[in-house]
Amino acid sequence: MMTILKNINNPKDIKKLNMSQLYQLADELRTFLIDNVSKTGGHLASNLGVVELTLALHRVYSMPEDRIVWDVGHQTYVHKIITGRKDSFDTLRKYNGLSGFPKPNESIYDTFAAGHSSTSISAALGIARARDIKKEKYNVVAVIGDGALTGGMAFEALNDAGTLNTNITVILNDNEMSISENVGSLSGYLSKLRTDPKYITLKDDVETLLKRVPAFGNNLFKTAERVKESLKYLLLQGMLFEELGFTYLGPIDGHNIEKISEVLERAKTVKGPVLVHVITKKGKGYRFAEENPNVFHGVGPFEIETGQNLSKSKITYSKAFGEEMIKEAEGNPELVAITAAMPDGTGLSEFSKKFPNRFFDVGIAEQHAVTLAAGLASNGLKPVFAVYSTFLQRAYDQVVHDVCLQNLPVVFAIDRAGIVGEDGETHQGILDISFLRSIPNITLLAPKDINEFRNMLRWCFEYNGPVAVRYPRGGDSLDNFEKYEEIRLGKWEVIEEGKRLAVLATGKMVQNALAAVEKLKSKNINVTLVNCRFIKPMDKSLLNKLSNEYDVIITVEDNYTAGGFGSGVLEYISGINSKSKVVILGYPDEFIPHGSLDILYKKYGLDPEGIYSTILKNI
Repeated sequence: MMTILKNINNPKDIKKLNMSQLYQLADELRTFLIDNVSKTGGHLASNLGVVELTLALHRVYSMPEDRIVWDVGHQTYVHKIITGRKDSFDTLRKYNGLSGFPKPNESIYDTFAAGHSSTSISAALGIARARDIKKEKYNVVAVIGDGALTGGMAFEALNDAGTLNTNITVILNDNEMSISENVGSLSGYLSKLRTDPKYITLKDDVETLLKRVPAFGNNLFKTAERVKESLKYLLLQGMLFEELGFTYLGPIDGHNIEKISEVLERAKTVKGPVLVHVITKKGKGYRFAEENPNVFHGVGPFEIETGQNLSKSKITYSKAFGEEMIKEAEGNPELVAITAAMPDGTGLSEFSKKFPNRFFDVGIAEQHAVTLAAGLASNGLKPVFAVYSTFLQRAYDQVVHDVCLQNLPVVFAIDRAGIVGEDGETHQGILDISFLRSIPNITLLAPKDINEFRNMLRWCFEYNGPVAVRYPRGGDSLDNFEKYEEIRLGKWEVIEEGKRLAVLATGKMVQNALAAVEKLKSKNINVTLVNCRFIKPMDKSLLNKLSNEYDVIITVEDNYTAGGFGSGVLEYISGINSKSKVVILGYPDEFIPHGSLDILYKKYGLDPEGIYSTILKNI
């Protein structure tokens, strides 16, 4: 029975509650989260872990006047619920519904849009410095997890934050590290002591007194300073942050609303940057999420009583990738695997167990991962970097300079290529063709289905140069194709032969194009369908033939049209002075919202019906 939550419509309602009511609200919020996410899917474990922290933040700070910047944003569900969005929470991650991430155009309480990690401190620091320049008065808080803190960008921001002594609070939400009670208590006591006004006054008085001692004053003071620094290194947690210029407070129990509130109130009085270290338990309050936080980090609809996923199990591209990696590694001692904190998502968990010395999880550090791969490749190994398409964007310079410029044999296994659906704009993998195709030396492939994907991976393992294979989230929607031609560099596969026009499809779009072509057959319309398995290099001999035989060529890709596969075809066709008309199907110049794949494919004309209609218009 939601007796308190039903009356929470904005953060001001939180401030009216006593401590007992706040804990009751925390319980109600967890029940609400589990009930809703079990139906919509989403990020569950991370949100269950920040319930009390979120309540304390809204109890201490006054939004939207104060600004809270959430890192990644997959832990903002509680924040969304208590900032006026609980009644529409059943639309979470649905088309035209609530986003699973913070979005300023969704609510004035969402300070900064996020979906990728390690950005919160930089953004919050920018907001704080803008505040100072404009001579405004409000608090700025960045909430970052211990996982996101592995990203180099977070340390760049920490390093910068301490230089100008800007007033900013960074909350480190640590849900992995365990700290013994005595160390935690001592650290909490010392952090409280060091920020207590009476302590600061005493410190200043002692400094003045020591310096007044004739002849020995300055030496006594310096000796005292050295003793103090030594004790800090011996006794105090967080010296890394202290050396970067932050006042460190913590660690504290992240499920103790009263304690968090007390420390946050204290942080507001400290001049300069402050880091509050909060210990939370991922998945707290739901047994299955506590026991398997990785599984319940991002989850589809599930049965609450058992924790079982309700979606039908099927072989996925990620699973197939993991299986092929293990097969190859068993006979190839030079093969190594790299992931940026995504061993489960990319299918490398089993590989990591079987070949622990040949598996490298670098944390959320895609730039480092790519250059690490380059270093491995330069010394005779065969590195495979498994990464989501949207995250590879973060390492573009390293792909260009450290891998392709040196023509090193690194394999980029680009998971979640194309639209991914419910995670929305920040996670749609529809830029990789455009940003990779322009790089010299790289080879880029896309499979029509999982069987071809397996064949491609085996080919990639043998290829001597930079090579990327892009593949979608999930499994296949169609049964296997009837034939699978040998993978040969730059060679396409003709699936259907016809006379009216040619459809050139790549990757998953081959399946949708085939469905459209099959529908055309019922109208006695036969068109040519080509599986353009190599995006770069293209099959120029086949393109020459097609441009001579057909007046219209339609390209279909799960990528932006700007700079994508279709653009490459058009560039080549115009270069040989062909008069063939090229029609490019892909995504327009806009960020693609969240929603189911079926809805989004239909919206942008990339479902079988949309491709079918485009063909009819051009016959």
